[in-house]
Amino acid sequence: MLTATDTSTGTLRVVFARGSVGPAVAEIRHRLARLDLCTAPDGIRGLDDAVFDDDIDVAVRRFQQERGITVDGIVGSQTFRRLEEARWRLGDRVLSYTAGHLAAGDDVTFLQRRLETMGFDCGRVDGVFGPLTDSGLREFQRNVGLEPDGTCGPETFRALDRLVRTVGGGAPGTLRESAALSGVRTGVQDKVVVLDPGHGGGDPGSLVGTLAEARVAEQITARIEGRLAAIGTQVLLTRGPGSDLRGHLDETSRAQFCNDTGADLVVSIHLDASASPRAHGAATFYYGDTTGPYSVAGQCAAELVQHEIVARTDLLDCRVHAKTWDLLRLTRMPAVRVECGYLSHPGDAVRLTDDAFIDALAEGIAAAVVNFFAPQ
Repeated sequence: MLTATDTSTGTLRVVFARGSVGPAVAEIRHRLARLDLCTAPDGIRGLDDAVFDDDIDVAVRRFQQERGITVDGIVGSQTFRRLEEARWRLGDRVLSYTAGHLAAGDDVTFLQRRLETMGFDCGRVDGVFGPLTDSGLREFQRNVGLEPDGTCGPETFRALDRLVRTVGGGAPGTLRESAALSGVRTGVQDKVVVLDPGHGGGDPGSLVGTLAEARVAEQITARIEGRLAAIGTQVLLTRGPGSDLRGHLDETSRAQFCNDTGADLVVSIHLDASASPRAHGAATFYYGDTTGPYSVAGQCAAELVQHEIVARTDLLDCRVHAKTWDLLRLTRMPAVRVECGYLSHPGDAVRLTDDAFIDALAEGIAAAVVNFFAPQ
């Protein structure tokens, strides 16, 4: 067992990695074994001498890769929560929408996919039972003659089983999101954009020498805000500079803030660091995982941001990638996360202390936002 500072809240948390020992490690192995990612635990679950060995380390990394989260071999709060979600199969529990306490799991993902395949709009397939999933489920229940109570219980399970051979194919969710994207491309002047400077509130993020991720992210964000506000865009920030208390919000809370504001786009600004000084460049991320579901609008925004950054700077093009980080997964609008270089790389670090370079980054991201909303 190890302790680390949570990069979202700045508080001390417990994590497990290679060499950790204890009952929690036995539980981790048991959950990974249920997913056929490693061998089953020996003996009785919960033995105090259960060891986080190489077998578990490889399994954890495979699981993280499959789930679209950071691959580091460490079981922290996010990875453990995803392991919890992975254990549910449709029918294991009754599902319904509860505001403030959303059910999440593989059973929800399967339900969303079934509803989407049959043509019922449940929003993004993200494994979270939100209001759109509730609406889609009720519509399905009405169509099959059930009480539209929004509760996915035994009767609804049986109805889904009866219709398992219904005609499927295509990607109705993708088509809906593409249509919605066309609808917002009316110019940037009347749009609400949330800018999320990563970390803050006592959490510096990546820290290399005198360079702190939170501080550099604030500088980039401030310049983007100025450019967008000047052309009539309403810009909201998830946190202010320095020790603003909103900086203590974790990704889930930041996503809720974005949803509550009814934003049209979210751009999260981060910087990276690596144990290898050779790692460098910029990358942009959008919601998506290896099993297929992804955000069409998010991918479009990410590609625009990456293109503009590479066109305006000499940062290495590390391209765009799908991830399921909470801020990308839980926001109901398109969201992207931009990694604007590596503080651990000598060349990138020097650039990130140059005001002209920071201006170029901000100009590129702001231009991408304008292009995203531009009429096509």
